[in-house]
Formats: sequence, structure tokens, C-alpha cells
Amino acid sequence: MKFVYGFSEGKADMRDLLGGKGANLAEMTNLGVPVPPGFTVTTETCNAYLENKQKFPSGLEEQIWEALSALEKQQGKKFGDTQNPLLVSVRSGAKFSMPGMMDTVLNLGLNDEVVAGFAEKTGNSRFAYDSYRRFIQMFSDVVLGVEHHKFEEALDALKKEKELENDVDLTSENWQEVVLMYKKIVQKSLGKSFPQEPKEQLLLAIQAVFKSWNIPRARTYREIHKIDHHLGTAVNVQAMVFGNMGETSGTGVAFTRNPSTGEKKFYGEFLMNAQGEDVVAGIRTPEPIEGLKAVMPEAYAELEEIYQKLESHFRDMQDLEFTIEEGTLYLLQTRNGKRTAAAAVRIAVEMQEEGMISKKEAVSRIEANSLDTLLHPCLDPNQTKEIIAKGLPASPGAACGKVVFHADTAKEWSDKGKKVILVRKETSPEDIHGMHAAQGILTSCGGMTSHAAVVARGMGTPCVAGATDVIINPKAGKFTVNDTVVNEGDVITLDGTEGAVILGECKTIEAALSEEFETILRWADEIRTLQIRTNADTPEDAQRAMEFGAQGIGLCRTEHMFFDEERIRCMREMILSNTQAERIKAVDKLLPFQKQDFKDIFKIMKGRPVTIRLFDPPLHEFLPEKDKDVEDLAKDFGLTFEQVKDRAENLQEVNPMLGHRGCRLAITYPEILYMQTQAILEAACEVQKEGIEVKPEIMIPLVGKSEELDILAEKVRKIANKVLQESCPDLKYTVGTMMEIPRACAVANRIAGHAEFFSFGTNDLTQLTFGYSRDDVARFVPYYKEHGVLDADPFETLDQRGVGEVIKMGIERGRKVKPDLKIGVCGEHGGDPDSIDFFHREGFNYVSCSPFRVPIARLAAAQAAIRNR
Repeated sequence: MKFVYGFSEGKADMRDLLGGKGANLAEMTNLGVPVPPGFTVTTETCNAYLENKQKFPSGLEEQIWEALSALEKQQGKKFGDTQNPLLVSVRSGAKFSMPGMMDTVLNLGLNDEVVAGFAEKTGNSRFAYDSYRRFIQMFSDVVLGVEHHKFEEALDALKKEKELENDVDLTSENWQEVVLMYKKIVQKSLGKSFPQEPKEQLLLAIQAVFKSWNIPRARTYREIHKIDHHLGTAVNVQAMVFGNMGETSGTGVAFTRNPSTGEKKFYGEFLMNAQGEDVVAGIRTPEPIEGLKAVMPEAYAELEEIYQKLESHFRDMQDLEFTIEEGTLYLLQTRNGKRTAAAAVRIAVEMQEEGMISKKEAVSRIEANSLDTLLHPCLDPNQTKEIIAKGLPASPGAACGKVVFHADTAKEWSDKGKKVILVRKETSPEDIHGMHAAQGILTSCGGMTSHAAVVARGMGTPCVAGATDVIINPKAGKFTVNDTVVNEGDVITLDGTEGAVILGECKTIEAALSEEFETILRWADEIRTLQIRTNADTPEDAQRAMEFGAQGIGLCRTEHMFFDEERIRCMREMILSNTQAERIKAVDKLLPFQKQDFKDIFKIMKGRPVTIRLFDPPLHEFLPEKDKDVEDLAKDFGLTFEQVKDRAENLQEVNPMLGHRGCRLAITYPEILYMQTQAILEAACEVQKEGIEVKPEIMIPLVGKSEELDILAEKVRKIANKVLQESCPDLKYTVGTMMEIPRACAVANRIAGHAEFFSFGTNDLTQLTFGYSRDDVARFVPYYKEHGVLDADPFETLDQRGVGEVIKMGIERGRKVKPDLKIGVCGEHGGDPDSIDFFHREGFNYVSCSPFRVPIARLAAAQAAIRNR
């Protein structure tokens, strides 16, 4: 079996085997781009190693040494040689880019003897020992497990003792002293010395990269971005080139377009006399990429030519890493660049307009869920703001929350419902869970391509980076900016668009959507076949959804309309009544309210279908629980405390979600159904008489037996036909049911005989199919996901193997009786892209989701049509 491929043996379409980084390094090599040579250990090898109790498969070591020998010949250097040493980097590289999530080791191959020869060979002792101390620190952290901070604290102490400000101020002698300090830290921490044999170093580093596939931060990142845990990572071993050899050397990270805005302009940062880790780790604040033109014009011109070539070749915005070694430019990596949602939309539209990609490719390029970040508030410019610090606008958007200084605290507070801002000197990959939990991220160090900036942009989380005036003291639980002290738990606001840190909470305004946003959704509408409706219970929700492009209402929950103070009194009067006549009298008081609700919604929807779910919840929800409130209610209705209390207790149920609600309530208390049906049809007639088309769809919830729907549909049609006969006989309406009980799907052929549409209520259907309480799953679902019992939370993404099969049974049996039966979904899954793909494949007519998910659903439906064409 072939475990190892030289860069010249691979190509771009071998991502599954070589990982994204390895495949692109091979492709750049084939294109003639100056890439330091090397080889890739495959993803299959990683999986074999992990499955084999973390042991190398037979034959791997021989292939590694064979590839290393070829690399030595290419470079004219010898690995481990004291006179002319070859040094290598060892980097991870999964199929999908996971910035900073797995491990990297640079300058591998140095030891006490090699570094002396390296210093003599390069004629630069300071550079050699700087490289060695970097290697010891990185290898000890990544491979040996010695905490990173121990080395940083030792270095800071030495700089303070020597009264030196920056790393570049240290001499060769200083770095030799640091090397000795670092080796002592390793000895003290591990009880053994730092490994000196280069081949042992290489094998240990490859093992560490393989192991890093399953470290918590990498697993968390994959869960957030829905990347398969079984893909494995490749390992890229590459000849080192050095950006820290002096003032004619440097390193940088660049994007072929602006990753925050999408502007077609070369964008990035660089540092002279530095290694790549200095840029991405935020250890030093880098310079804008345009400055390289003045410092090294020839290298900059070559870099411009290469970035244009790579973007044209890969047909996407590229994220480049480069090093200049004594005036010679090398490309260390190219990959499709992480970008904000706004940038993704702009880049996709502009690349289509430039003729680089098709409309379908443009639509497919954008992660549907990322649109969510474009639909939420930004800071209101017309308010007084106390800006206490400025940093770099690393990831746009506004966020407000309580200050926390540790990722664990961010996660803990967020789980309790608190909004938090994670404040760090700089973030590291270990902070991924806290970064995901936070509303915004603030760092005092680092640039636009630092870890915090790249990860925040990928998540769509506002971030201000490199706010150097912010002095952070995590141990004391505070940060200071001049005389201002901000303690943990205090509220701040971040403006990631402007790079501002603001004391206190700021007002926000709704997001303004760009022309490119409208363009991409227009293209999506041309492609998709699924209709997109919204879940809306109020005129305000309906109007917002219309603005986002909803084509109707798939779920209007009428019970939400009853909690207004005047209306809930009528409901309570009905509940406390002793006879049907009294109940009818009470419910009739609700008729004008309900009718006006429906008129307002019908007018906004202007002829688009409106699916109204009849009353669903159990009655006890409308009665007070506290004795004081019960006492007040009793007085209001002229009853005794005991009468109201007894009635409330009589309505209580052990499991109300499975109890006296939905169609069961409508059969036993038909007064509510009569009133609602009358209100819907009278509202429809009155609106139609105003010249506005109306398409009411009446939905009966929680049906499990065809007899239930038979009884209730007959009642609805009897009342509806009476209203229409008197007011507007030409108005059309339909009656259907919400398919949310597994038994309903099993007998869908019988139910379809009484229904003109099925709308799958996937929230309850998931609950009842799994036997999970959706209010309690948080206790165990995270554990289930971590241990592979569940791939995803089934209340967020449809369980296609179980719940999906139940749905398919319902559709097949329903349409066998009624081929033109309209099928929709109105659960939360209607706005989830993965679930939408299932609904497209199974022939649904529409999905319905919350107003802010409508643009996401429009895009996801188009992507489903493209994928399944």
C-alpha cells in the first residue's frame, strides 16, 4: 500500500487522499509555482494509525525514509547532518481546511550538534539559535505535551531582566541562553531530556499530527462545521525555508481578495525577519501587505503574479502563506480562503460577472447557514458611545455581552443563557469552544490574519483584534484601558466592522442587505423547485418574512394570539365555564379579535397561501399557577379561590405534550374550532371584497387516526361553507392536517382521504419517533454526539435514517391515494440546509421556517436542486 506521495506525484483532485494542503502543494508544484519540495503522508495512513491502537502500519517508516532521501537529494542537504543540515516542517492537512485546529512543527531536525553546524553554515548564529528555541518550544508543546505558557513566561522573564522590548532585540547569546532555559523546562516537566535524534523527532511529530485529529478543539471545530470525523488528516513534510534570516527575509499571509468585505484587492500582512507563526499567532503585530512593495519590490511583484495565477487556476479566492528567504520567494500553502458571509456573497457574484464561474457555481459557493450573520443587527450610528479602545476590524458585525477571560467560562455562562464577550491576549485553538459560545471576541494582540480573526470570520462572530491599549489580567478578572477598569461580568459592546471596543450596551439597528445579497438570492430562486414559506403568528413576522422573500405562510399558530391581556380573560372565562352555552358565549368574545388578526395577515400576504393551525395547546397553560394570581382571577369572575384552584388542578396532566390538546381538544370542546373557522373565513371574505386575493389553508393538529380528521374536517367544512354561502361563494380554501404523530404516517393512506394537504410537524414527529423530550435533550445529546451515538442534534437537523423514513412512509402512502397531495414541512427543520436537501429529494412542495431563516432556506433549496439534479 502506498502511504507517502512526493509533491510532484499528486494533484488538486486528490484531496480525499492527500488532504487539501497536500493536494494544493502538489498542484502548485505542477504549475511551476516556487514551492519548497516535500512529501505527504496520506489520510488513509492516519486512519490506519488511529484504528491500529496508534501504531504505524507496516511499511510506513520505510516509505518515509525513502521520501526523505529523495528530498535530501533535491535540496543537496542531509537530514541530521552537522555540516549541511536539512530541516523540515511537519504540518497537518485535512480534506477540509481547519485553520489552527491541528498541530504543526517547524525547524524539525535541529539538535545541540546540528544547530552549531547550522550557525556556521548560514553564517548567522543568532538566526540558528532563534530557530532552535522555536523548535524546542513548538515540539515540546505539540509533541511532548509541555505547556506553551512555561516557555513564554521564561522568555518574558529574560527580556525583562535584559531590559529588552521585542524578540528581535535579542542577540545570539541571548537565544543560546533561552535554549538552555527551554531544555531545563522540558527536563523538569517530563523527567527526561529533549530528544536529540532527528529521525525520532520526525516520527514523533508525524504521530502527534495524527493524534491531533481527535483532540477536543479539532472535534469541536468539525462538529460546528459539520465535517466528518472519519476523514482523517494527511501530514505534509516540507523542506524548511526561513523568513527569520535577517532583513532580506520575511513571511506573510495574504488573500487574493478581502476576506472581510469581498473587495477585489490583494489583502494580507507580512513581517520581516520572522517565521510564519509570528504572523498567525499574533506574537508580533504585522504590516499591511502593500508595505512589502516598498521593502522588497521584486518579491512583491512576483507574489502579485502568483496570486493572480492561483486565483485564476483554482477559480476561487485563495489564502496564501509565503516566506521570503534572503530575497527568494516561496509559497508554502494555498487554499480556498475562509471569508465572512458578506465577502462570500460579493466574491461569488463578482466572480460570476467576471466570467470565472457560473450562476450555479456562485450559488453553491455560499454556505447557506452563513447568511444568518447578514440578517442581524449592527450598531445604531445615532447614539452616544463610549469607545474605550480601538483595534483591528477583524470580523464585522456588532456584539454585546458580559466580559469573560477564559474559554471554559464563556461556554459555561453561554449554556446558562448569558451573552458573553471572550477577552483574551490572543486566542489559541484550545479556545474554540469558548469562541463558538461567545457573541464576540476581543484580543489585545494579533492582526487581521491571527487565529482569532480567521476563526471569528469563519464563524461569523464579530471580532476586534490587536487592541493594544487593552491590558488584560485574567488572574485578577479584569482588563484596563488607561484609567478604565472592566471586570469580569461587566458589559461591553464590540463593533467588529470599525474595530471599536465600547463600554456598556449599545443600541443596534437591523442589517441592510447588499445588492449582491439580493442578486445571489434571485439566482437561487431561478434554480430551486421548493417553495419557501414562513412560520408567522403576527403581522410583523409576516411582513418581515415577505421582505425576506417568503412565498406564503406555512404555519400560523393561533394560540399565540390569545395571550394578550383582554383576550386571555375571554379564554379563562371559557375554561371556567360549566356548560357548552357558557363556553360558546365566552369564545364568541374572541371572534372579532381573531378575525382582525387574520385580516391583517391576509392583507400582508396578498394572495399567497396562509396555513392556519387551529388551536393546539392544553388548556391549563392559560390558567395562573401562583396562589395570588388564582385569588385575583377568582375575584374577577365572582368565584371562590377553591373553585378556580380545583379547575386548574383538574386540567393538569402528567404529560401534557401527549395529553388533551390539538384535535383531541377540538373534538371534546368544539366551540374553539367553530369560532376559529368562522373567524378565518369571515376575515378571508372581507379581505377578498377589498380586492385582495386570499388563500386560506386550515390545518388540524395532532391527528393520529383518520376518524379524528374525518370528524373535524366535516365540522370545519360545514361552518366554512355556511360563511362562504352568505358572503363570498367563489372563495377557495383547503383543509389539511399536521403530520406529527408516527401513527399518522403509518395510516397516511386513510388520512389522505380527508385532507387536501399534509404539513409535517417535524419537531413533535422527532420527539415522538425518538421518544426524546425536546425540552430535556440537552442533558444527554451533547454526550451522544461526542460518543458517536448521534451525528447531530435531531431537533436541529432531521434524522433521515429514522424520522426521515417515517416521513417517506407518510408521503408514499398519502400520495398513493391522492397523487396531487400537497406536502410541506413546518417544523424547525424547514430552515436547516441539510434537512432541506432531504425535503427536496422526497418531493415536498414547500418548506416553512422562521422569518430570518427564509433567505437561508431559499439558498439551501437551490443548492439542493443543484446537488440532486
